[in-house]
Amino acid sequence: MKKIIIFSALLFGVNVSTSQDLESVLLAGDDASLLLQNYLNPVAKGLMTGMNSGWYSTAKTHKKFGFDITFGVNAAFTPDKDQMFDFIADQYNFVSVEGGGTRIPTVLGKDDTKTTFNASLPYQGNRTKDVSFEFPGGVANDLPVNAIPSPFVQVGLGLPFKTTIKLRFIPNIGVGSDVEANLFGVGLQHDVTQYLGLAGKLPFSVSLFGAYTTTNVDYNIGNSSATSAVVVRNGLGEFKLRTWNIQALGSLDFKIVTIYGGFGYSGGTTTFDIRGDYELTYQVDSSGGQGQETVTERVTDPIGLKFKTSGTRATVGARLNLAFFKIFADYTLQEYNTATLGFAFSFR
Repeated sequence: MKKIIIFSALLFGVNVSTSQDLESVLLAGDDASLLLQNYLNPVAKGLMTGMNSGWYSTAKTHKKFGFDITFGVNAAFTPDKDQMFDFIADQYNFVSVEGGGTRIPTVLGKDDTKTTFNASLPYQGNRTKDVSFEFPGGVANDLPVNAIPSPFVQVGLGLPFKTTIKLRFIPNIGVGSDVEANLFGVGLQHDVTQYLGLAGKLPFSVSLFGAYTTTNVDYNIGNSSATSAVVVRNGLGEFKLRTWNIQALGSLDFKIVTIYGGFGYSGGTTTFDIRGDYELTYQVDSSGGQGQETVTERVTDPIGLKFKTSGTRATVGARLNLAFFKIFADYTLQEYNTATLGFAFSFR
């Protein structure tokens, strides 16, 4: 699994030069899932947070058949607590850290030091299958800032009843020969200022907003040059991200400047599956007690992980209105604080 955040690199514009060869984690047996869960947790959360951001730059909806085309980028910052994870020995059955370390970098950690694990799995009676493997460090030093970026292109269209529908779409595209990805998101914004009587005559707008986004990324897993103990056949990594958010929006809409904000709740789930057939090589004490022998184990579709995130969010931002051309920026306070910057061509 070279460059494990390649789905971010290719779909969302990150260039990560560090090679992340994670196939060797399969040597940990049933402990492999927990190691990967802890390691990948921040990138899954960062992507889900970013996908839920940047949907609006005003609480005012389009007039009927008004429309906009918006280009922007979200950056979900990794909190310090998720740059490392604790290796709690009691949670693992077969692996230990060489040297006894307990703090391991996550994929978005600033520490790029590799960690060596020793694995000892039961084999035929009292014997064990033994192997050592290296686990990659963090890739934060390869990023401009320690954040997961998620660029987006979005189209908004005014509907009757002061409602705007918003769409994000990337068709199924291949990047190189190893990666395929697609994205679809839909949002709905409804003006409630119209129900407030005289308040509707003021430059203040209030609306309700909800959105749902889905992203799928598949990439081929080849044999790693880092270890000969794992042989891959028909290897495939599958990411599926699903996010949603519900917010109340407010804005002061003046001719030149718009001040806007939102408060609500967002969440999402990500699944990561490793498909294919894998041959794992271990060393075992010979049955006669003299020397060691090599044994090979074959596993199929060995990993299935699920990540979740949810929580409240509060956004504040500003937009510069230059006729139909808009420039906006905002900041959202949540578990992974997120900055958004973008521009739009808007015609009411």
